[in-house]
Amino acid sequence: QVQLVESGGGLVQTGMSLRLSCAVSGTIFSYITVMGWYRQAPGKQRELVAAITTGGGTNYADSVKGRFTISRNNAKNTVNLEMNSRRPRETDVYYCTIRRFAHDYWGQGTQVNVSP
Repeated sequence: QVQLVESGGGLVQTGMSLRLSCAVSGTIFSYITVMGWYRQAPGKQRELVAAITTGGGTNYADSVKGRFTISRNNAKNTVNLEMNSRRPRETDVYYCTIRRFAHDYWGQGTQVNVSP
């Protein structure tokens, strides 16, 4: 059974940094083609923050380019999101996701609150 568990959420001040991590289990890591992070604000749709492919190619939302960095650690079966220069409007729930054999799996989400 594929499982994704996010960690690292919490309260961060505007302008400060936070690192999220997602541990993946129940699958051979190399079977995963794409890993990513989405976020969702109250009353809004879930939106892509960043994604990374097996080959290391990355894609970022325009709003986070230059501030966020996504990475994957194949030895530890994790995908990480380094978030710098946080903005107050970025108080959201962050979700980890993977694509494996054309099927998407999601974590439960981790709350990130940005204080003024």
